[in-house]
Amino acid sequence: MTLDLQIIPCLSDNYAWLIHDETTDTTAVIDVPDAVPVLDALQARGWKLTHILITHHHEDHIAGVEALSQATGARVVGARRDSHRLPPLTDPVEPGDSFPVGIHAAEVLDAAGHTVGHIAYYLPGPGLLFSGDSLMSWGCGRLFEGTPVQMFDTLTRMAALPPETRICSGHEYTEANGRFALSLEPMHSELLNRMEEVRILRAKGEPTLPATLERELATNPFLRGEDPALKAALGLSPGASALETFTEARARKDKF
Repeated sequence: MTLDLQIIPCLSDNYAWLIHDETTDTTAVIDVPDAVPVLDALQARGWKLTHILITHHHEDHIAGVEALSQATGARVVGARRDSHRLPPLTDPVEPGDSFPVGIHAAEVLDAAGHTVGHIAYYLPGPGLLFSGDSLMSWGCGRLFEGTPVQMFDTLTRMAALPPETRICSGHEYTEANGRFALSLEPMHSELLNRMEEVRILRAKGEPTLPATLERELATNPFLRGEDPALKAALGLSPGASALETFTEARARKDKF
């Protein structure tokens, strides 16, 4: 069971994601920074939009939702707990809920940390995680509202998904995140190899997403809290907890 997955660049560095199930002619978009490029992509492919899925309330993820819903009549899915600061929802959901997107099930995950109301959408069939600004390619979102404990819990649960899961996050931040990772471990061979790949893609104007969870587990400093080498790079003792490692890495990223 596969979906047609399309990445749509928006604004300066945002992404919207389109998924299309040909069997049922169902099409969903995850986050809408701008309605125009999404409408253009739908028209180019001859797809009718049926669902708009929102991860969180930040303007660069919802600015185009109302215009897109009015133009297409699509259902609008978002966090019930955050509905007071989201565009009008037809389908408010909560972590633990599941709903169909064509023949596939979309599971709603709690993704608090970047914001307290953040959610993510996991489609286990095709192995897709739409993580918004929680787990990001080679990084994680800044803690604007949540606590390190909340984000650590979010990332820990996401890290337990199958390693082949493709991470579809909301921004083209991979190269910048990689520079931070290399500032901690400048001689780490896998980090250096990944950065070379990323720079080649960006030089050609191509996206670095989606990223596999397996690659994130090996290179993302926010998922490597038990790694002795990362603890040493952060000046922590070998006995530091994974949460302590995450918290120190996030604090350093904020100042980077």
